[in-house]
Amino acid sequence: MRGARAIAVLAVALLAGCGSSPKTHFYTLDPVSDSGTDTLAISRPVTVAAVHLPASLDRREMIRQTGQNAVDISEQDRWESPLGGLTRRVLTEDLAAYLPKDKVILPDSPAPPRTAQIVVSINRFAPDTAGRVMLDGSWSLLEGGSGKLLMSRPVRFESAAGAPDASSQASAMSALLGQLAQQIAGSLRNAI
Repeated sequence: MRGARAIAVLAVALLAGCGSSPKTHFYTLDPVSDSGTDTLAISRPVTVAAVHLPASLDRREMIRQTGQNAVDISEQDRWESPLGGLTRRVLTEDLAAYLPKDKVILPDSPAPPRTAQIVVSINRFAPDTAGRVMLDGSWSLLEGGSGKLLMSRPVRFESAAGAPDASSQASAMSALLGQLAQQIAGSLRNAI
């Protein structure tokens, strides 16, 4: 009888321990472009056709580099949706602050003929152990219809996350996307 009671008490204790897992927090990226910015004229519409991220980054769990060849994949801090889709949406919204609204086609929307396509390839987009967030990669502009490469530019922006928490990480990453949008908009003015 004592053995059965001890097993029952142990089972209850184990179940109680399982029920106290940490709460999951969800984060998003937000457009940060200055709404008071003058728009830059371009002759034809553009769309952010694709944002390519390594599979290790294009996920819902937030990533932090913890050392050389080491990362932390958080089970408690998560993006509202995979990072690639968030990045594409926010970059489009940031571009719309710098370019005429009718010249920026929303992701997956029908595009008029000759809509130029922006393709972004990101190699690194996460904080490191020092609290710096880096956006490293490139972007390309393709001619609408033919897919001919019109230009390609490297990207390397860096920002301090402020605090080592997920909210600060999301804010810093949003700011870097705003810088990327500003760079792309400035380059488009002379290209199309």
